Amino acid sequence: MPRLPRFDIAGVPQHVLQRGRGSNACFFSTDDYQCYLTQLLHASQRWQCAVHAYVLMPNHVHLLVTPSRLGALAGMMQSIGRNYVNYVNMTYHRTGTLWEGRYKSCLVDAEHYLLMCYRYIELNPIRAGVAVEPSVYPWSSYRCNALGDIDALIEPHAQYLSLGWDDEERLRAYRDLFANDISRASLDEIRTYVQQQRVLGSPAFQMQVEARLGRYAKARPPHRPRRVPDMLASRR
Repeated sequence: MPRLPRFDIAGVPQHVLQRGRGSNACFFSTDDYQCYLTQLLHASQRWQCAVHAYVLMPNHVHLLVTPSRLGALAGMMQSIGRNYVNYVNMTYHRTGTLWEGRYKSCLVDAEHYLLMCYRYIELNPIRAGVAVEPSVYPWSSYRCNALGDIDALIEPHAQYLSLGWDDEERLRAYRDLFANDISRASLDEIRTYVQQQRVLGSPAFQMQVEARLGRYAKARPPHRPRRVPDMLASRR
């Protein structure tokens, strides 16, 4: 079966996941994390993708990105992947790929799900047990989004800016979002939609995307195979 195109709409945020091959490490030293972030900065600028949140874990990466045009996210990820893998192979005298196939991504309903994706991404180190709180993990956007640290990578989304009238109010409101854990149901929902590369959003948002792209936007229940054609146009 031919591979379906990704859901891609200019100006709509996407949650991106890239895993190391076989869930093995893709970062081996502080320099590696720094190199990836440098590559991400250059690629996001070149491809005009706004990065809102990120976390680099030892064996995978999460990004929250809004591409300015169709194909921009794919171009950005291909650029990062190629340059970072070349760096790793040269540094550690190895060959072959570093990643577990293609990156995964899902469209995100900014109004209803964007800030939850911010939290999902920046709380990843706590869920993984590698940090006791997000502010002490050095390879995420939390300190920028919650504490106001300068990070050249981060371009705030309008939903984030709407949290307050000024920086102080906005930062405080953002930190307040982290007072409670994300529910198990919400964690599972985000993971399912990223894994299946569908459209994470309200029913109304999903219907809008379906009408625009002619594809089913909703995820299948876990472990249930696809029983109907993905393309709405084929249902006649």
